[in-house]
Formats: sequence, C-alpha cells, structure tokens
Amino acid sequence: MRLDRFMKVARLSRRRSEAHEALEHGRILRDGRPLKPGYRVKPGDVLEIHYAARRLTVRVLEVPLRVTPGLRPASLYAVLDERRDDPVDWI
Repeated sequence: MRLDRFMKVARLSRRRSEAHEALEHGRILRDGRPLKPGYRVKPGDVLEIHYAARRLTVRVLEVPLRVTPGLRPASLYAVLDERRDDPVDWI
C-alpha cells in the first residue's frame, strides 16, 4: 500500500491529499530520510511524522490488503514517541 493511502487509512492524516502534500514537503521521514508518496509501506517501518506543533514516531504493525468497515485504524501502528513543540520555543 502506498504511504499516502496508508496515512489516510490509519487516520494519521485527515485526507489523502494532506498526506501527499506532507510527503512532498519532506515532513514524513524514515531513517532520517524524507519519503515519497508512492513509498510501499511494510510492517516494521518506523516513521517520523512532523505535524505543525508536534512530532510523532510510529512503528507500522500491519498493512491492510484492502480497506473494510471492520478495520480499526489504531491496530495498524504503535506510537513510539510523541513530542509537542511549544510555539514560544520557535521565537
């Protein structure tokens, strides 16, 4: 499954276009390197996702073959680390 679609299915982004844009701007990393939207996600991948005011590190546990109504997004990944950046620190 493509990374931009996985982000949408796992509810790590609200829309696939948001995930695609984040990938194009290098805000999603694997091993310190930015990924492209077409990257094929594999179980065991550790992804670092940079949101506006937080950074989230997740490990992919499962990649669904297809999206079904019974799919629970939280079961697809495990949160390894979460950091919130305080906007006061940006100055």
